[in-house]
Amino acid sequence: SSIFKEVVLTSERYRVQRLPFSHVSDSDVAFFERIMPGRVITSPEDLKPYNVDWLKSVRGCSKLMLKPQTTAEVSQVLRYCYERNLAVNPQGGNTGLVGGSVPVFDEIILSTVLMNQIISFDKVSGILVCQAGCILEKLNEYLEEQGFIMPLDLGAKGSCHIGGNVATNAGGLRLLRYGSLRGTVLGLEVVLADGSALDCLTSLRKDNTGYDLKQLFIGSEGTLGFITAVSILCPQKPKAVNLAFLGCQSFAGVLETFTTCRAMLGEILSAFEFMDEKCMELVERHLKLSSPVTGSPFYVLIETSGSSSTHDEEKLNNFIEQTMTSGLVTSGTVATDETKIKASTWFIWISLIQTLWSLRERITEALTHDGYVYKYDISLPVGKLYDLVTDTRAWLGQSAKNIVGYGHLGDGNLHLNITAESYSHSLLDAIESFVYEWTARYNGSISAEHGLGFKKKQFIWYSKSCEAVFLMQRFKAMLDPKGILNPYKTLPSS
Repeated sequence: SSIFKEVVLTSERYRVQRLPFSHVSDSDVAFFERIMPGRVITSPEDLKPYNVDWLKSVRGCSKLMLKPQTTAEVSQVLRYCYERNLAVNPQGGNTGLVGGSVPVFDEIILSTVLMNQIISFDKVSGILVCQAGCILEKLNEYLEEQGFIMPLDLGAKGSCHIGGNVATNAGGLRLLRYGSLRGTVLGLEVVLADGSALDCLTSLRKDNTGYDLKQLFIGSEGTLGFITAVSILCPQKPKAVNLAFLGCQSFAGVLETFTTCRAMLGEILSAFEFMDEKCMELVERHLKLSSPVTGSPFYVLIETSGSSSTHDEEKLNNFIEQTMTSGLVTSGTVATDETKIKASTWFIWISLIQTLWSLRERITEALTHDGYVYKYDISLPVGKLYDLVTDTRAWLGQSAKNIVGYGHLGDGNLHLNITAESYSHSLLDAIESFVYEWTARYNGSISAEHGLGFKKKQFIWYSKSCEAVFLMQRFKAMLDPKGILNPYKTLPSS
């Protein structure tokens, strides 16, 4: 197909064989039409975008997609599939980066796209209960009207679903301030492989009665159950938001700036992102975005969120003055909610905060214009974070087009991205053997927030012990004995 610019990774690349699941029959389609008329998709043309991941790097060949609206319908579907031994691929907004959200072969796509209702919101406790198909950005817009925000923010917020966020334990830009989803998700409603519904949709912040079952499903990537609803604790919307975009001359300077930042900004610090100069070059070249700060090997984006603009601006200005005086920061700019600039392309006034965040959030988009992208999402001790980028450049030499590093410095998460003119098996092998072994040497994680999906499942051994993986496989066998839920993903072949 013309939408595939490069060689598409398929099951052949990872030597996966189709398991002995049943094939979808006309009688199966007729059954699904009876329980959800008009929401059964069989047209090959209509199915194309749901068989392909966002990166256009993996694709399946599903012949059927179902769009349930209720938990009861999901239960009916999974009960039937379990009895018929039909494999199912749970799918939210399909924004994943490791091939976990699309079929490998002909699994039935079970989509949350129509499960998009807000069930309740308590303005006193800040607890939101909603269906799994709610789009993250829409939830945030709803909450802002109530004086709250979602504790999660991602570049894909305009299309990702909260159920998929929870299923992958998505990290994102607000983790430094509000923590991971494992702490903010209070309850889940999940349909198991056999169709039984597990109601753990509590709205209590404290519940110490037995095992915390929801944690099994957070980060399980749809392999243990199908999330249908989420209860999540939402913070109040900050009254004052400030942003600083600063240039540093070395990564050692970035680290010292972070240390100083935590000490001086403390409770109002909500994000600390870093990116190298190559990232900024690609954003400017491919997206025509201009940075107000130039000429530095590294850049940091610092956000503060608090309740007093005067107090927060004073703290931020004191921090910048100290880092500039000491030479840690060589240049920079500050933006508040009130700071506006003229966007000459459209002749409108837009927030400088929005513009500065675009420089960080659209790096992924810029990379896709640079060629085929090999993406790695690594967690490392903060002091070693950029050493991996430097060593990878030395290892690959001229065989790669561009090698960039950026990410969430506040939680030790590096996004290592490598571009080339086209996809190459040999280049992929050279990258992965080096990057994963390097990461394991420093006790890092080969997937900080993207998950394992299809692309990384066989590399889990670099980050988890044999005993841990075997226990995961036992959980899978217990909850999904026929293995129909998102097969070929997350866990290595037994």
